[in-house]
Amino acid sequence: MSTSTAPSTDALGAPVPVLSFSPVVLSVPGRPVDLQVRVSAPATGTSLPVILLSHGHGPSNNLSSLNGYAPLANFWAAHGFAVIQPTHLTSRTLSHLVADAPGAPDFWRSRAEDMTHILDRLDVIERTVPQLAGRIDPTKVAVAGHSLGGFTAALLLGAGLTDPDTGTVVHLAEPRIKTGVLLAAPGRGGEVLNGPMAEQWPIVGAVDFSTMTAPALVVAGDKDDSRHFTDMGPHWHADPYTLAPGPKTLLTLFDAEHGLGGIAGYDAAETTDENPGRVAALARLTAAYLNTQLHPGTPAWPNACEALTTSPDPAGRVESK
Repeated sequence: MSTSTAPSTDALGAPVPVLSFSPVVLSVPGRPVDLQVRVSAPATGTSLPVILLSHGHGPSNNLSSLNGYAPLANFWAAHGFAVIQPTHLTSRTLSHLVADAPGAPDFWRSRAEDMTHILDRLDVIERTVPQLAGRIDPTKVAVAGHSLGGFTAALLLGAGLTDPDTGTVVHLAEPRIKTGVLLAAPGRGGEVLNGPMAEQWPIVGAVDFSTMTAPALVVAGDKDDSRHFTDMGPHWHADPYTLAPGPKTLLTLFDAEHGLGGIAGYDAAETTDENPGRVAALARLTAAYLNTQLHPGTPAWPNACEALTTSPDPAGRVESK
């Protein structure tokens, strides 16, 4: 396969070996099961920025947990980030334990609160993970999420949500999170939310992106046609960019479907658009975006965009507002 879709990683530096430790178990009062997280970090380096990675749902048994998204988590950690992945209550690994718990089946509030619990106990996580103590920079935090995880990231970045049970607008913005990446996140509700899954997951259409003020990179595949939710087509997944205020950036990946080439796991059978080159390009572009967002003035993102636009076989296109 041609590697021309992958922009240069020069601005990110060479990858380093990664340490991955799981589970770190955090007891959370009122949560039906303990919060378990995986931490992946470079073997060397200090003042590491943090990426909180929220998994999606999906048909697999284990990718919707701390064991998913290795193609992204490993790359980000190899390029200087501490990546923290919780197992949310929506995980298929917990279905038999939490099916009747309050908030089931979407656990929209709990998913966002998991990230706040993690930030509240970063010091515990640092002490628990071997060789990590004193190496995290708690002032540099980003959130990333795929699919339902993108929905969770939107809430943490400031999007409002109309609680379907009470009709009140809820805000779960986490001020310690400075920026984020939304990967194939769901879009608007209303009349366009007319697919067969819309009735089962009405919460998906309850988000108001107009208050999502934090800087974010929205990633959408131009072949990601989620007919089970909407007949709006792939543009639906660009809504977190279109309907939110700036500063926002939209990365449209060419020929990408909902799996964005296979980010949920190595060789995952449910990936309908498997493309290792696309995954590599996405990993580099997201790392570059977060690097520049959390270290203003660094050239990683401008360099990655230049490499993308000058490539003879670009992975996608970028626009910003």
